[in-house]
Amino acid sequence: MTDTASDTGLTEAEAAEFRQKCIDFMEQYGTKPAASLDDQKAFLAAAAEAGLAGLPVPTEYGGGGLTLAHEKIWREVKGNYPMPDSEFIISHGMCMPMLAEYGTHEQKERFLADNISGKTMWCQMFSEPGAGSDVASLQTKAELDGDEWVINGQKVWTTLAHKSDYGLVVARTDPDQVKHAGISMFILDMRGEGVEIRPIHQIDGGSHFNEVFFSDVRIPKDWLVGDLNNGWNLATAMLMYERVAIGGAGAGKINQPQFKMLRKAAESSGKLDDPVVRDQLMQIWSMETCKSLVAMKTRDELKAGKNPGPGGSLGTQFGSMIAWRVREMDLEFAGPGSVAWDPDNEAGAELQRAVLNSFQSGIAGGTDEIQRNIIGDRVLGLPREPSVDRGVPFRELKVGTQST
Repeated sequence: MTDTASDTGLTEAEAAEFRQKCIDFMEQYGTKPAASLDDQKAFLAAAAEAGLAGLPVPTEYGGGGLTLAHEKIWREVKGNYPMPDSEFIISHGMCMPMLAEYGTHEQKERFLADNISGKTMWCQMFSEPGAGSDVASLQTKAELDGDEWVINGQKVWTTLAHKSDYGLVVARTDPDQVKHAGISMFILDMRGEGVEIRPIHQIDGGSHFNEVFFSDVRIPKDWLVGDLNNGWNLATAMLMYERVAIGGAGAGKINQPQFKMLRKAAESSGKLDDPVVRDQLMQIWSMETCKSLVAMKTRDELKAGKNPGPGGSLGTQFGSMIAWRVREMDLEFAGPGSVAWDPDNEAGAELQRAVLNSFQSGIAGGTDEIQRNIIGDRVLGLPREPSVDRGVPFRELKVGTQST
């Protein structure tokens, strides 16, 4: 092998050496799925110690001080192993890049190292009871009182809020501006006084989502992220990171996990030789391959220093379409067993959880309708949806509790 530049921006020798370092680490620490949050934190602490966490983040902030080319190799290698840090997908896939890109020097110094090493977990707080797909209609407010911001309001569907130490929250700071303009983003202590978290019990038995209530929550003035009233632009960037995280899981390689699961189920049910079933399986294989290619393209754009664009919406939309197809096939293969299972049967639970979790696939990270609007507007160049509230100050809009 020659020592020439590879398509990762590293020489082939450098890329091979770093790849082997990643493989050696994963063979030691990542061969089994994490059984608990403590296990995930232990994995991330070991990765940080080995210089394999937060790779593009400068070392002064606890990162690896390496390049996005190194990050791509790390993701490729990591994608060949069980997910040892799955509950940190928001903390690392959304909050960490936002802090790294938009945080002040002081914020990065205080928060990034602990985020990267898994010492702290972060969540994202956007959606509200009256502001889901239309996040800009949010009513949670932040008012400046001396050297502190006082936050009041409610968020909903906040993933892993009950396990998080900190969060990034968007709140209204100027109701006299149009709804997209008077919003700001803040760092919030999830264990602070006035924060109440209520888990939402899900159909699959889990409680990953939460309601979060803020009652006169006080945070330091300098916990504002980015510029005052520029929160919508930051929220948009963060949503794109979310869609990349959701739609780009396993983005280091072409991967077809649902196809493999369904093929096993078809074989167990004696339907693998059915030509209709084989055609359906190949459709899933093709869709997962396309999703992987879109995710790889999006990751390459990130590697080139570009902010995540509408490619994240393409990946999320593919994931939603796949989930709906998988549910239909699961029901066909397993019948009633696709929605109920023996809790002691780990193998049986995989199929059933895929069915139950498929219902949220068209909502998480933005509904299917929102994703299609983004794709139509920003990918296909179609005319935008009409906006009846353009130019109207937020306090005059009939949204949420203002609709009465």
